[in-house]
Amino acid sequence: MSRPSFKRTLAFVGAVLAALCLCPNIALAADTSEGKGQFTFDGWAGPAIRVFVTEPTELQPDTPLVFVMHGRGRNADEYRDQWHDLALEHGFLLAVPEFSDENFPGSRNYNFGGVFDENGQPRPRAQWSFSAIEPLFDTIVVRYGLEANGYALYGHSAGAQFVHRFLLHVPDARARRIVPANAGSYTMPDFDVNFPYGLAGSVITDASLAGTVQLPVTILLGDRDIDPKGRNLPDAPDAQAQGPHRLARGFTFFEAGRVTAERLEVPFNWHIATVLGVGHDNAKMAPAAVPYLLD
Repeated sequence: MSRPSFKRTLAFVGAVLAALCLCPNIALAADTSEGKGQFTFDGWAGPAIRVFVTEPTELQPDTPLVFVMHGRGRNADEYRDQWHDLALEHGFLLAVPEFSDENFPGSRNYNFGGVFDENGQPRPRAQWSFSAIEPLFDTIVVRYGLEANGYALYGHSAGAQFVHRFLLHVPDARARRIVPANAGSYTMPDFDVNFPYGLAGSVITDASLAGTVQLPVTILLGDRDIDPKGRNLPDAPDAQAQGPHRLARGFTFFEAGRVTAERLEVPFNWHIATVLGVGHDNAKMAPAAVPYLLD
């Protein structure tokens, strides 16, 4: 089968962007300190990770678990605080792992998952940053007495870059609801573009791609995240080829996933949604993400 046409993808993106107006704003809940905590996770082959949590008022064995991945600022505590009242209101256990600059320096070790070392050589799978999530899930299940066989996964900005690349590299992960929000760049399912903006040189194959496009993903985008010179917006040529801003790049990625599923002849289970009037702002995206993360 032939590779997808990305000229067709970009044409699709242009048409969709002209008609955007999909999702209402949702007000943030009031702040409170109830249920906040943290612990250190060291049950994997990489460095120890602080995990900031919010426990709902009535923690039960069937309480849902939601992982939230922080942005480029490595501000896991701030992300926990922005999600805290939502966890209490909706009754889920919130966990925000901190991939610190000290232990996971640069985009290579966070956004791109640490799959390559500083010399561009592949690292052992157990040492990928992506490889922390599944054993962390197992640790939380035991620590909090959960009966969960899966979790929800959200990331904003650099965290969304982490989330969608995690799915590409770990398509058998136990993530049941997945929401990358406002990523600045994507790893496109294109074997002619070098990683991290495409698949050339990566370990990803058509077989793993087939699993990824069948996962329950919702790409969530602020419809005002449209600054082509936005702060920390990746400006490498391969990133710019995905679109002029984060909103356009999200639609490009979604359409590339649809074309890939069609090429591989497998079901396509991704969705895409926009949040009206919101730009590059995790605190305002978070309430809109909740319905896509919970049953």
